[in-house]
Amino acid sequence: MMTYETLLPAGSHWSLRMRRGSALRLSDIDGGINAGLLMYNPENLLERYNAPDTLKCQHTFRLTAGHCLYSDMGRIFCGIEQDSFGWHESVCGSSNARQVSAQYGARDYQHDRNGWHQNGYDSFLVELAKYGLGKRDMASCVNFFARVTASDDGELRLQQQGQKEAEVTLRFAMDTLVILHTCPHPLAEGKDYPQQRLGIVLDGHVAPLPAHCLTRAENQRGLRNNDLYHLTGQP
Repeated sequence: MMTYETLLPAGSHWSLRMRRGSALRLSDIDGGINAGLLMYNPENLLERYNAPDTLKCQHTFRLTAGHCLYSDMGRIFCGIEQDSFGWHESVCGSSNARQVSAQYGARDYQHDRNGWHQNGYDSFLVELAKYGLGKRDMASCVNFFARVTASDDGELRLQQQGQKEAEVTLRFAMDTLVILHTCPHPLAEGKDYPQQRLGIVLDGHVAPLPAHCLTRAENQRGLRNNDLYHLTGQP
């Protein structure tokens, strides 16, 4: 079984292609990590992660073990196989340059090198550009290790950001282009730019989606859409 491990520093970004059946494990090494994630079909980059469908078809506001992450074609990119944190959000999007500059101070790479303050939106754009994608291809992301709640008036609040040694494992149901960043959550408070690291393990052991990701009829239908796609190659 082939595995690969690495660390993604704070304020960084990365992209990789996950194969069908493989797994991606994300870990909060220091406590307090935010891991922004987008997904695309590498064979048809017009197909990408769809946050509204992911949440509404599973009747949930938070994401945790047993939930699946959907594309805008009704297919399942991956299922959350294991989760020791218990709450990941997909409604707040990413921090942007104006917000990060106002909150943490203006820094740029030309003057501050690795001590600069990168934001989530631009991090995604840098990675997307490697595949010929740009602003029009941006979608609402998942923020892993972010517990966000809504008041009765609809006000969103980041109640908890990460937990030391917390882990989440994604099992992929189709080949998937994964875009990652470790920039601050848009609802994060404080004036010090976060310095937490993200642990990443790629597990090449091939396995199907676990049974607890398929208890909902909606997810069973989503997986049948995957089966049809893999059998016919049709969009």
